[in-house]
This record gives sequence, C-alpha cells and structure tokens, in this order.
Amino acid sequence: MNLEQGKILVKFARNSIASYFENKNIKLPEGFSDKQGVFVTLHSYPDKQLRGCIGFPEPIFALKEGIFRAARAAAFSDPRFRPLEKNELNQVIVEISVLTKPELIKGDYLKEIEIGKDGLIVRSDFNSGLLLPQVFPEWNVDVKGALEMTCNKAGLNKDCWKDKKCKFYKFQAEIFSENEPNGVIKREK
Repeated sequence: MNLEQGKILVKFARNSIASYFENKNIKLPEGFSDKQGVFVTLHSYPDKQLRGCIGFPEPIFALKEGIFRAARAAAFSDPRFRPLEKNELNQVIVEISVLTKPELIKGDYLKEIEIGKDGLIVRSDFNSGLLLPQVFPEWNVDVKGALEMTCNKAGLNKDCWKDKKCKFYKFQAEIFSENEPNGVIKREK
C-alpha cells in the first residue's frame, strides 16, 4: 500500500467518526474492496495517550468496510473508554493498521518473532488477545516480554506462552497515522 492510499484511508477513518456526529451517510472510497484485517487506533493529542483501539485481525471485511466499522467502534464502543464526544474529535490522532493474515507460529517463539515487525495473537481454549506490532517497541520489550504482554492482554498468566495449549500467531501491519488531528499523514512502517 502506498502513502497516497494510506492518506485516503486515514481520512476515511476520521470521516467515519465525524459522520456519526452529523448523522450523515458517508461515501465509501473507490477500491479497497479486498478483504483485509485492520485496526483503527485513536490517540489523544498532544499527550498521545490511547483513546480507543478496535479492529478485525482476520480478513472478514472489505478493507473500506473494516475501517468504517473499526473507526466507529474505536470511537464509541471500546469498553476501556467512554464514547468519544463531538468536541473531542479534533483532539485525537487517527491511526490505521492494515494487517497481513495471521500466521500460526510453529517453531520456537523466541526465534520466530521479530520485535518492531510482528504483532501477536494468542488463543487458548477460553481467551484470546492481540497486540499490534507497534506496541512492543513503545514498551521497549524483547520477544519474551512481547509474549508475556500478549498473554496478559488475553487475561492469561504471563507464562501461558510456554503452554502448548496456547497457540500464537504473528502478523505484520502497514501503519499510517496523522501527526496531529487532521494533520499530515505519514507511513509509520
């Protein structure tokens, strides 16, 4: 995906949220019909604290539909945060992460995962958790730390990665983000 496409998608994510407040239909961008996993992340500005993050790790929606749904859910349905209010829209940075299809890690986790490149999903019989690739460098963790964080995100013991009943998947992401609300959009990766 090129930068121009990323710009279209970030603006579309922001407009998906804005149209909710205006109770208007939104025009979907041309193209972007391939099914892909996607996450939309909102950060407060200027402190860049997480304000919402929702997405679809599996390619179940056309990319444009996934962005629309994820943007609205990140703004209004992330259970960790109160719903975004209209006056806050110009105080958040919009970031999108377009994901590759998750791939089961069959080998040694410590050798198969690359920090800064791979995001992780853990699945057990009762829980699952996901962390995007950009999270691990933000927390300055190594592979073991990334595995433990992902286990914790799923509500599992931090050492669940040693249990063969837990399955880990890795994926990569193309990340596009505003530098400030409605600002310049850049490729993060």
